[in-house]
Amino acid sequence: MNKKRTWKFWTGRTTLGLLIIGVLWSINLIWFKPFNIKHFYDKVFVQLVIDSPELTTQVGVPILYDLSKDELDDVSDKKQWESFNQMKEDYKTLQRYDFESQSEENKLNTKILSSFLGKQVEGERFFYHEYPVNQMFGVQNSLPSLMESSHKLKDESDIEAYITRLSKFGTKFDQVLDGLKIGEEKGIIPPQFIIDRVLSEMLGFIGNKEKDSLNIKTDDQGPVKSNILYTNFNTKVSKIEGLTQAEKDAYKTRVAEQVRTTVFDAYNALILYFKGLKSKATTDAGVWKFPDGDAFYQYQLSLMTTTDYTPKEVHQIGLSEVARIKTEMRDILSVQGYADTSKEIGEIIQELNKEERFLYQNNDEGRKEIIEGYNTILDEINAGLDNAFDIRPKAAMEVKRVPKFKEEGAAGAYYTPPTMDGSSGGIFYANLRAVTETVKFGMKTLAYHEGIPGHHFQIAIQGELEEVPIFRTFPLFTAYTEGWALYAEQLAWELGFYENDPFGNLGRLQAEIFRAVRLVVDTGIHYKKWTREEAIEYMIANTGITTGEVVTEIERYIVMPGQACAYKIGMMKILELREKAKKKLGSQFDLKEFHNVVLQNGAVPLNILEEIIDEFINITHAKKTTKVQP
Repeated sequence: MNKKRTWKFWTGRTTLGLLIIGVLWSINLIWFKPFNIKHFYDKVFVQLVIDSPELTTQVGVPILYDLSKDELDDVSDKKQWESFNQMKEDYKTLQRYDFESQSEENKLNTKILSSFLGKQVEGERFFYHEYPVNQMFGVQNSLPSLMESSHKLKDESDIEAYITRLSKFGTKFDQVLDGLKIGEEKGIIPPQFIIDRVLSEMLGFIGNKEKDSLNIKTDDQGPVKSNILYTNFNTKVSKIEGLTQAEKDAYKTRVAEQVRTTVFDAYNALILYFKGLKSKATTDAGVWKFPDGDAFYQYQLSLMTTTDYTPKEVHQIGLSEVARIKTEMRDILSVQGYADTSKEIGEIIQELNKEERFLYQNNDEGRKEIIEGYNTILDEINAGLDNAFDIRPKAAMEVKRVPKFKEEGAAGAYYTPPTMDGSSGGIFYANLRAVTETVKFGMKTLAYHEGIPGHHFQIAIQGELEEVPIFRTFPLFTAYTEGWALYAEQLAWELGFYENDPFGNLGRLQAEIFRAVRLVVDTGIHYKKWTREEAIEYMIANTGITTGEVVTEIERYIVMPGQACAYKIGMMKILELREKAKKKLGSQFDLKEFHNVVLQNGAVPLNILEEIIDEFINITHAKKTTKVQP
């Protein structure tokens, strides 16, 4: 006779069964073609996150964050090829799912993911065609930024993880150095002026004021205790409750020692390499100098714009748009008493930039006023968008200054999205290295672009999308993402936020011509073999942006070929599709519905965006014209 089995027995059997099912699901998800295509979509993201502790930290992935918060990414050549080959396998796996049997929702998911993975795979022959360390990005500025802005410091576990990560700087820098040497062997060497920028940034980071010798181990605690890795730790740990002052001081001592030895040694090794590399570099700016450079640039344009435009076509679009916008700017300038046609647009704007009425005090008080000014602008537009938007991001946004250590080579502004765990909202970073670069009549446009209804609306809303694969919550396509931000600038004008503000509208047009000029100079540098100086001269003449900002911008395009072209191309496509919808729907067109469709699908390639809008037009037309039968 069988004994009666207790609830403990059945609970144990159930738990074991669920565990086995979970293990089998995980094995299927990670190592094989998942049974369900929705699981495959998530597999791509899971692999990406598991492979990148830094990404996990940056986006604040719950649970995984604590499991990997003391690790740094493996960027060795071997690991990067493993990751690339895995992506190739993922792309092949995606093609094996029967497309026609998928739901309409999954067909869209598949097309988006296929476009992204396919384009990455297409670039295999250009695997080393980049500058892994440059003034815009690289281990030398991205790693301190991660530690300062994303690594949490709330308890002793976070503290220990922070110190452990500092102890691994040497390993990561060594991996980067190995990759740089491989690129060097293949003829991928940055121009001399880019090397100068990187050296200046790194020497400044380790507190070397002389800029001509290495700051090898020293007992001088000044550079250590003024370094962002120490000051960030000092500020945040001082606020942690439950630790005695003696415990906090002991942790600070350990951090200082890691910064003084491991971190500074890592930077010194990279500095030494770049000092030696400079003698091998030239002043040639464009990627045409790379092996297969022309093909690489065509690939970059296609990757960034998600179009098939040739460099020649992009260059011509830029010239045409520059001419159009110049005419509109001159109309405003003429009405405002600046009608001297003998001067270039850029020269007139440069003069306006120096007028006291458009400037803040060139000190920290002025910087504070700039941040306050941006907040006022954003509050105003946020309160007046009900006629244009049905949806808003749940996440908050704040305006912050670009960290001092990286502001010299950083763009004039940039946006970072909210974390997945909600611990941080969106951040609009404004570069305040020189107060004179922030001219009052340009602030509205920049705030609308980076904040509301630009990047914060689009990226934060996308991150909050529900019932879509995880990969669709990330802004993977530059042309869409930046195109929306430029579209937001024009939308604000259309909605009346520049009313009775002719100089503000001039600032909007200046921002637009700036993006049109980008089409000209990016293709000029990488396709027409312009020099750095020729590109700088053209941008100054046609935008009026300060010389310092122009130099930063041109050097950005040199290390990020094609990226700057995505902005205007994306904006023009969104405007074209809106006009198409207006024309076909007539009185049935609703701006809020159009924005819903664009935003609630997240970032997509421009050709897929057109398909989405075409479907929206057809559905709307059918819905509005169908009569209710009695």
